[in-house]
Amino acid sequence: MEIRISGLSRHYYTEGKQIKALDNVDLTIPANKIFTLLGPSGCGKTTLLRCIVGLEVPDSGEIYIGNELVWSHKQKVFVPPEKRGLGMVFQTYAIWPHMDVFDNVAYPLKTNATPPAEIRQKVAKALQFVQLDGFENRPATKLSGGQQQRVALARALVAEPKVILFDEPLSNLDAKLREETRKELRNFLSELEITAIYVTHDLIEALALSDLIAVMRAGRIVEIGDPKKIYFHSDDQFVADFIGRANLIKGSVTRQDGQHALFASEIGSIKALNTQNIAVGQEAMLCVRPEFIRLAPRQEPEGQNAFSGKMETLIFIGEAYEGEIRVGGRLLTTTIEPTADISEGDTITISFDPDHCFLLSA
Repeated sequence: MEIRISGLSRHYYTEGKQIKALDNVDLTIPANKIFTLLGPSGCGKTTLLRCIVGLEVPDSGEIYIGNELVWSHKQKVFVPPEKRGLGMVFQTYAIWPHMDVFDNVAYPLKTNATPPAEIRQKVAKALQFVQLDGFENRPATKLSGGQQQRVALARALVAEPKVILFDEPLSNLDAKLREETRKELRNFLSELEITAIYVTHDLIEALALSDLIAVMRAGRIVEIGDPKKIYFHSDDQFVADFIGRANLIKGSVTRQDGQHALFASEIGSIKALNTQNIAVGQEAMLCVRPEFIRLAPRQEPEGQNAFSGKMETLIFIGEAYEGEIRVGGRLLTTTIEPTADISEGDTITISFDPDHCFLLSA
């Protein structure tokens, strides 16, 4: 089920000031995709989700779910949440502690006066799908965090919604359980072939789960793309910096060479992708990810995009080292293999492929 949003705004007033939680948002969420709203705290992503569900009333704009207009300020249309055919999984799961697993999952069906035989059939199907069959009579308070998350998912699915929405549902889980549940959730949603809207500020979560990501900032959609496009070839400086770690280097374009350009920077001349066609003479920002910086200890720099530097800091994080290398007046962050024979204070050579760095408008 496709969702179309146009001109959506939501303003709050506090201490005499207007805060634009949503600022004239236009957005189309395609059917049967996992669509993630990603951004820092306070960017408007949860407000947008709540407007789609109907828990928040916008100040202007329109929302269509499929071909049905569910909100329009101009036409004075407001379809209540329970009539929109949506399922939602909240950050806190909202599991009823006095109910067992069966009654928690069955709750939406009972409120709609569904016949008991049909309730039993649908609850059994939903619990089997989330791999909790056999847990029907288990008290909700006796479940682990991951199991409670699955109960919340089963409850959202049991009424067979057109769209399912998630408001940071994994944020209360520990790191290992969050990783395991993330994989399960991706598999569940892919198998369902349902439209899913997922809100998070967790970069790994967004990259691992999504078919498409919309990055938000200050109530606006900054950029939309698939995870690889957003991570490797973002069109926006804020997005490039927000999505993972990035080395951003100032400079200007000195020559165009096909898809690449020569870039005069504070660390030297760099050849980089110039997909934005930034003109010669214009200021720009170069983005290179830490994992694309190669190290060659105690060698003289040779060839394109090779520079001499000094290892300033080296932090062991298990699967790798995180290092900071001073090149000229800049500190560049890099990821280094845990077996590398490098120490703080070493003089090293760094290099990176022109296809693995790109220019952004300054």
